[in-house]
Amino acid sequence: MTGARKAPSWWYGDGAPPLGAQMVSAAYGAAVGARRALYKAGLLRRARVGVPVVVVGNLIAGGSGKTPLTIEVVERLCAKGWNPGVATRGYGRANPASAMWVDASTDALIGGDEPVLIARRTGCKVRADRNRVAAAKALAASGCDVVVCDDGLQHYALARDVEIEVIDGRRRYGNGLVLPAGPLREPVARGAECDFRVVNLPSGEPTDTETGFGEWPMRLLGDCAVPVLGGRAQPLTAFAGQRVHAVAGIGDPERFFSMLRLRGIAVVPHAFADHHRYVAADFQFGSDLPVLMTEKDAVKCAAFAGPRHYTVPIRAELPESFWVALLARVAAAREARA
Repeated sequence: MTGARKAPSWWYGDGAPPLGAQMVSAAYGAAVGARRALYKAGLLRRARVGVPVVVVGNLIAGGSGKTPLTIEVVERLCAKGWNPGVATRGYGRANPASAMWVDASTDALIGGDEPVLIARRTGCKVRADRNRVAAAKALAASGCDVVVCDDGLQHYALARDVEIEVIDGRRRYGNGLVLPAGPLREPVARGAECDFRVVNLPSGEPTDTETGFGEWPMRLLGDCAVPVLGGRAQPLTAFAGQRVHAVAGIGDPERFFSMLRLRGIAVVPHAFADHHRYVAADFQFGSDLPVLMTEKDAVKCAAFAGPRHYTVPIRAELPESFWVALLARVAAAREARA
């Protein structure tokens, strides 16, 4: 694998964190707890934006499947007649201090890979702003009747009606410690306060896999490969029995590689850091094998992609009862404002 920054070995292994990391972790945990206490006591105020707010987030640093679930939430809301907008920080944007509207034509280096991906997949309004309150207000002012936050469990200044925690079903919470001794942004107990807890199952596990109490199973599925430069999609089964270069610059690249292997594809893995800014040299693998990459990577690679470069669209699959419960909760939030 090339170019990936790995989490410290003690996060998801058996080794003890260094003493220095433990000391910083204790201070960080205390600061996080104090901040939450101030919001709960009303000493720090939360802003409401006049429309229901749904937050899709996680407790660990790094990816867990938030963006595919955000896309599915938006598409489900659209199918029920809502006009959703997405608020996102837009990590990795060229100018993160500025707020901006992101659409399908926005350069991913300017708008951020995840905001551009969401805009392309959903066609909805996307506002990138590290100030989530400002982003949500802008979306509501533009006519959106519900705001979906891609990430943001820890952004308490924005009042929310529904919280969805996404849990990595393979790595869970690691050693259970907060940063930097462990991978957690907040203590594990924070998840119990969320309205829905979704477990992103390891590749290959069905959605009837038993999960913890109160957890909803989710699978991320990819069935086809689409040429990055445009053209007819091919089923992933067309690559079965072949060797391919697989590229993933996401929070957990191994999840993408495993999904391809389960379809009988011989993977030559190339893992990069999350939100990696690709250049043409990153794809000089020394062979002409097909290259399969995630959608999040592909939005940054069109300028130097060739005819053998494909993106694999991913969709989130959850039990239908989850969607019934979620949509009912959002509708109830709207009625409460009427």
